[in-house]
Amino acid sequence: MSAAAGDGATPIVQLVDIVKTYRRGAQIVPVLSGISFDIAAGEFLALMGPSGSGKSTLLNLIAGIDRPDSGQLVVAGNDIGTMDERELADWRARNIGFIFQFYNLMPVLDALENVELPLLLTGLSRSARRERARVALDMVGLSDRIDHKPSELSGGQQQRVAIARALVTDPTLIVADEPTGDLDRESASDVLALLQRLNSETGKTIVMVTHDQRAAQHAHAIMHLEKGELSSRQELVNA
Repeated sequence: MSAAAGDGATPIVQLVDIVKTYRRGAQIVPVLSGISFDIAAGEFLALMGPSGSGKSTLLNLIAGIDRPDSGQLVVAGNDIGTMDERELADWRARNIGFIFQFYNLMPVLDALENVELPLLLTGLSRSARRERARVALDMVGLSDRIDHKPSELSGGQQQRVAIARALVTDPTLIVADEPTGDLDRESASDVLALLQRLNSETGKTIVMVTHDQRAAQHAHAIMHLEKGELSSRQELVNA
């Protein structure tokens, strides 16, 4: 099934006949079966589906963490399937901001140091890195928590630090894998409202995997996967 990003917008992600399988012993397990769709620049897309539907695998392919077995995957004009591992790692560092379910913060570092981490791969000076990290933390409303370690922050605050870390490199695309899955309902609502605001105010493209229908309602569209195939695309009124 093919689904387009709609309204003639320039696609920032293009997937054409993407196939992905995994080997389990002698058995070949199909995960994605000929997936084709576009994601428009500035879109907030939610990927939903039952466990094993392939949504996290699809997110990892879009983020350049994994590679398809066949098909073409173009992100921001780059055919990432043609890159070697070093080129792909450099591309990810420049283009992808990651938000994870369990935050993945370094417990011995404070909020400012955690947000600064991705910038260590750049040629920026220490003072420039620190300034960008402060700006990112201010964007997520945590300028008063820059010297707090993860253990001194609530789950919602830790996830906001993780969002600041994803933003600090000014990435082309933000990928979020169950970003509210470890949060209480109020904290999850705050994080989703923040993602929505960042999308509308900065124009960042966001692709979010979630099992929560309430979370998905914050996106512009919901794409449903069933057994490795796109089953439907639902447009929402948030665009």
